[in-house]
Amino acid sequence: MKLPQAFENRMNQYFEEKGRTEEAPLFRASYDEAPYHGIRWNRLKVLPESYVSHMQALGLSSDDVTWCPGGYYTPDISLGKDPYYHAGAYYIQEPSAMLPASVLGTLPGEFVLDMCAAPGGKATRIAEDLKGEGLLIANEINTERSRALLRNLERCGAGNVVILNEDPKNMVRTFRSFFDRIIIDAPCSGEGMFRRDPFAPKSWERFGPDSCVPIQKSILGAADEMLVPGGTLVYSTCTFGEAENEEQIRAFLLEHPDYEIVPHPELSDISHDKDGMMRIWPHKSKGEGHFCVHLRKGGEMRVEDDLRKTGKNAMSKNFTFVKARECFEAFMEELLVPEVFASYQARIRTDFVLHKDKVHLLPVSEDLFKGLKVVKMGDFPGEVKETAKGRTFLPSQALALELRKEQIRDSRFLSLSREDERLLRYLRCETIMLTDEETGKLESGGNIVVACEDLPLGFAKVSGSVLKNMYPKAWRLV
Repeated sequence: MKLPQAFENRMNQYFEEKGRTEEAPLFRASYDEAPYHGIRWNRLKVLPESYVSHMQALGLSSDDVTWCPGGYYTPDISLGKDPYYHAGAYYIQEPSAMLPASVLGTLPGEFVLDMCAAPGGKATRIAEDLKGEGLLIANEINTERSRALLRNLERCGAGNVVILNEDPKNMVRTFRSFFDRIIIDAPCSGEGMFRRDPFAPKSWERFGPDSCVPIQKSILGAADEMLVPGGTLVYSTCTFGEAENEEQIRAFLLEHPDYEIVPHPELSDISHDKDGMMRIWPHKSKGEGHFCVHLRKGGEMRVEDDLRKTGKNAMSKNFTFVKARECFEAFMEELLVPEVFASYQARIRTDFVLHKDKVHLLPVSEDLFKGLKVVKMGDFPGEVKETAKGRTFLPSQALALELRKEQIRDSRFLSLSREDERLLRYLRCETIMLTDEETGKLESGGNIVVACEDLPLGFAKVSGSVLKNMYPKAWRLV
């Protein structure tokens, strides 16, 4: 492929200065090879011991990405129409981009910020690690891209997630010393995407690395103010220039001497420099190219902060609020097995938020987000509507995708095999017919969860032997 001459000249100079001139032609030749593709299985929905069998079901070999558990290489084929995809069983992601969230090392219960989150590859991996505990704030400054981020996080089944559409500088006042971990997949010149995106080289020529460096510096500065002492910061780009990578980090460390680099020698098939910074080179590894560094902030990790306490969304005595909560609880009691409902009800009692008729579950005070542009306020299980039959709870698509088979009553769960033609009809928002056995098992008149095998896809309503489709038209398979 044709590359910008200025880029080729700079990279030739880079390899010469590093004493690695033999790599320059190999690096250049890599741009004439096919780009790598991959998927990452969602550990909220798929057990590791099932990865290989699920790959076989997709007709794919099990060529794993060594730096990301659950990551696999795939050929350049369309997987976006597969029922597993619609169930959130996997996320389509370029293999190099799987590295930073793996390095971040998120643990359940932590408070995490993905500062530049769209389209959601890193955020969905962090949500898997959190397992519905703690809080993930996924921020995206671009409004249109934040919508894609919302869809991907909902499909993943992520819980306790807030999505913001903010300039990072505007977040500092609210979240000063708030997060245990922050990940920055920084806006960059995108040199690692040249062979994947035919428009990337022209964009590079128009804007160049120089326009990205000050933005990256500003984002790093904001991250420092929002990270707790003892916290973790991961910075990454998909570009090769040192100004956006090593030089950016060295400048940050000079201004913030309380940070140290955490090396990861255990990660194979990537390049490590003497300081512990990491690179994926397209001529040396099976990836498009990535820079990544793990930084630890000095100081003692804070144990508690009032802003983090649950129960901050005080239970209102307002009639509408109380009745909406009761309506929601009644729906969930009918849907969930008793032991699961008991814990879910306890969560409702601390996290319930009502915005007009929309129900949210939020583990921190909603007051925390005043003055910020919020795209998603925690979990959105659905909305309460006044109908001719009285007050009714209408479940959301996000609720179905957050649930697991073992949490749902058998009389409210319909599993369809990947070979069942009704599955595709359901994904096309069409009405489908039930067998006599299914009709006898499912609760007539009830809201049920339709699944691809054991993976929930969405809701439907049973009416005799007919299944009235509740799959969102905006999500339908076309």
